[in-house]
Parts: sequence; structure tokens; C-alpha cells
Amino acid sequence: MPSKNNIALTYMLLVFIWASTPLAIVWSVSDLHMLWALALRFFIALPLAFIFLLLLKVRFPVDQTALHSYVAGSCSLFGSQIFTYLATSYLSSGMIALMFGLAPIIAGLIGRFAFQQRLKKLQWFGMLVAVLGLGIICLGGENQHVQPVGIGLMLLSVLIYAMSIFWVKKVNAKVEPVAQATGSILVSTLMAILMLPLIWPYAPTEIPETKALFSLLYTVVMASLIAMFCYFKLVQNIQATTLSLTTVMTPMLALLIGAFLNQEALSLTVLMGALVLLFGLFLYFFHDLRASRTLARKQAHPETYLD
Repeated sequence: MPSKNNIALTYMLLVFIWASTPLAIVWSVSDLHMLWALALRFFIALPLAFIFLLLLKVRFPVDQTALHSYVAGSCSLFGSQIFTYLATSYLSSGMIALMFGLAPIIAGLIGRFAFQQRLKKLQWFGMLVAVLGLGIICLGGENQHVQPVGIGLMLLSVLIYAMSIFWVKKVNAKVEPVAQATGSILVSTLMAILMLPLIWPYAPTEIPETKALFSLLYTVVMASLIAMFCYFKLVQNIQATTLSLTTVMTPMLALLIGAFLNQEALSLTVLMGALVLLFGLFLYFFHDLRASRTLARKQAHPETYLD
């Protein structure tokens, strides 16, 4: 079991990568067809993942349970990301990250209706507030790079991502995080190969410009490798809804990154909608945050809480 500091650092690294990845995706498709950018991401990531596996001397199991877990994990890669890449035509990088902030709510709904996990009244209210914020964003983004089609694509992406979290947890394979990430990238690569006949007419005929190429490599190394190692490490050591909380911290950071590095101007209405959505997420996690603070106090001063 990794230490708390180790888990905390993994958490912070994952937040940073997920906050910066949407802009890298947007830049990578500036000189490549969006689905070719996705396919190339996995084609490059796969050999690198196996090299990491060999260097770290981690066993790569291929039993039935492990293979099942790889398929489940690939849903958070190819299954989810295909809709994210399609959404780049309709949303800014900041809005893509903001939409991923809905993952905790989607995960909560899946837990409630698929696994009979109870939700508190404040959590339901937080969901309604978040949906209200999403509605404000849709209304305020008509004349900017915020379109309802992109919102719909990202909702599909987030739904598949959230389902993947529960699926991997349910399979509960005894697989090292590095092996899990590598296996999921392998399955995603196979899916990308099956997609090639559909996108072959849009194949790149020359080397992409520097910004697109650098961004593609960033999505490979940081998002497809480092982030996935962090992600599956957290999946195996924390609760699904707690893992989804990582996405709560990324939207505002991603909006700032998009504004400063990509000049993504947002209207006051869209910003208000983003704040309302984030406030809904805060309400949703309020009880969890309070419980975490209480637990931290008990661990710091156990003598105070003795009966």
C-alpha cells in the first residue's frame, strides 16, 4: 500500500496533467485530423509503455481477469477520448476540461442506480446546481467556441470515463498500475487500428508543424503514459468517487491555461456558468470534504477523540 504522501503527490500530478492535456489535444488537431491525432497518440504510446514495463521489470499478466481489466481500462482511454477529440471542433480547451468536471456527478449517478449507493440531499441539490451552470454555459456560448454539439459529445465522453472507473474496480484484477495502463493502451491501440479504414482518406501527408507535433508528444508521454500510471494507481488505492474528485480541481486551472496560452476569451455569461457548475460540484462533495477534515483531525490528535 503506497504512503499517503505518495498518493497525494500522484493526485497533484494527475490534476496538473489533466488540466493541461485539453489544450495539448486542441493544439495537436490544429495540423492533424482529430481522429488521426488520437490514433497516432496510441501508436506512439504503446511501444513506450512496453519499454517502461521492461525497465521497471513489472510482470504483464495475460490471464482472463487481467485481460478483462485491460478492456475496462481502455474505455477511459480510446472509448472516452474519441468523443473528446471530436468535441475539439465545438469547444475550447478550457470548456473541455470544465465538462470533465462533471465526472464526479456522473459517477455518483452510476453508483446510485447501478450499485444502490445512497446519495444525500445536498448531493442531489449539488447536481441540480451543476446542471443549471451547464445550461448557462450553453446559452452564453452560442457566439463563441462553446456549442451544444460539443457539450453532448463531452457528456458521452465523461459518461464512458465514469463507467470505466466502476468497471475496473469491479473486475479488481491483481495487476500493477503500470501493467494496467500498458494493457489498456494495448487494447486502445487495437481499437485505433480498427478505426483506420474510416480515417485513411484523412491520413497526414507531411510532418505536422512544431506546435502540433509537440502537443501530440505531450498527449503521448504525459496523458497516455504518466497520467494513466497515476490514474490506475489511484483506482486501486482510493474510492471511485474520490478519484473523480481529481477532475473538480482541473477546470479553473485549465480555463486559465487556455486563456493565457491560447487566448481563449470567454464571455461573462460562460464564466458565470462555469462558477455555478463548480459551486454545484462543491455542494456535491461538501459532506465528503467535511468527513475528510474530521478524519484528518482524528489522525492528528487521536487522544482528543477517545471515548
